Amino acid sequence: MHTPITPTGLEGQSELRRRLLARHLMMIALGGAIGTGLFVASGASIAQAGPGGALLTYTLIGAMVYCLMTSLGELAVHLPVSGSFVTYSRLYVEEGFGFALGWNYWFALAVSVAVELAAAQLVMKYWFPGVSGMVWSAAFLLLMFVLNAFSVRGFGEAEYWFSMIKVVTIVVFLLIGLAMIFGIMKGGPQSGWHNFTVGDAPFVGGLPAMVGVAMIAGFSFQGVETIGVAAGEAEDPARTIPRGIRQTFWRILLFYVLAILIIGVLLPYTDPNLLRNEATDVGVSPFALVFQHAGLAFAAGMMNAVVLTALLSSGTSSLYVSTRILYDLALEGQAPRWFAKVSGNGVPHRALLATSAVGALCFFSSLFGDQVVYLWLLNTSAVTCFIAWFGIALAHYRFRKGFLHQGHTVDQLEYRSPFFPFGPIMVAVLC
Repeated sequence: MHTPITPTGLEGQSELRRRLLARHLMMIALGGAIGTGLFVASGASIAQAGPGGALLTYTLIGAMVYCLMTSLGELAVHLPVSGSFVTYSRLYVEEGFGFALGWNYWFALAVSVAVELAAAQLVMKYWFPGVSGMVWSAAFLLLMFVLNAFSVRGFGEAEYWFSMIKVVTIVVFLLIGLAMIFGIMKGGPQSGWHNFTVGDAPFVGGLPAMVGVAMIAGFSFQGVETIGVAAGEAEDPARTIPRGIRQTFWRILLFYVLAILIIGVLLPYTDPNLLRNEATDVGVSPFALVFQHAGLAFAAGMMNAVVLTALLSSGTSSLYVSTRILYDLALEGQAPRWFAKVSGNGVPHRALLATSAVGALCFFSSLFGDQVVYLWLLNTSAVTCFIAWFGIALAHYRFRKGFLHQGHTVDQLEYRSPFFPFGPIMVAVLC
């Protein structure tokens, strides 16, 4: 007996409010995918694989992510629910698979809230070394909770402006970098593409190094799948979701590829600052290094503020998504029904409270040390988004096959992925 390819049994989704606009969806996905992975880890990628290796790897992973987003877009337009790929996995793959994927992804994102809060403690030490990190974690957790508690439109607006700060920073960086390359500003290379020929450049370490960078690139792009969860509260999903997917992908790919190209031209991969690039070491962000070469002495402090904004944006987005996942699990009877309660303004507040409680794991930093807890939490959640991407690809493949098997045609889909079946197969294999 085939699982219905219709949204039957999901009437409870109507309790959520469809108040997210296309610009909110775009910025929610941008907010999830543009963070410390770009502002800091991009330098480590160049140091590991060289400018050419990093550029090629990020381009390939970006292409895979586009296939992933079109797969998710087809599913989300056909069935726009807040459970997103967890619901799709349950309907189109197998009940147990959806159950496991749902709890796995909820816990991963709930822990990622704690990751961002633990990282925020480390960032705030730049300005206030004498203040306990728990103070900042408590303040930022309260801020994230408030942004999610009032209304989905309020969350959308907050995430929009959080992400706008990051986008403006990247645009300014690209403009300054290009001005340096073309000799308009000081600090540029003396001989054009010289840094692409230093030592073993442009491809350093061969294929093994590129595979290692692929993991960094995948981590950097993680968060784009949040647009599928937001579809459950989007106005006119058939129009806003495809538009949000197209705009988000091109902006992310443009930002990442251009940024890595500029960093690779301006900084040699042998720069020792890049080699000690870590997610908590903002002082050696390749963005800050480029700004410093341009004579902007305030670069480190400015990038510290931007990274803090990125952490808050990513944490707020993770709290939003994980809350909706827990709500959907409760709605489907796979979590206590207590979590399915929605407040008067359309927010699943009980699921929000439970998820925020997991985010409070960051307070263990007072017992074990800031960096130790940060790495514990980061390692706990890192691989699970790849599992989620695999689930999206498998659900899309099964959905399209089942849709056609039941006598429908591709033309009946309001939005369809142009890369089927190659796209989901490639995503599943690479994940």
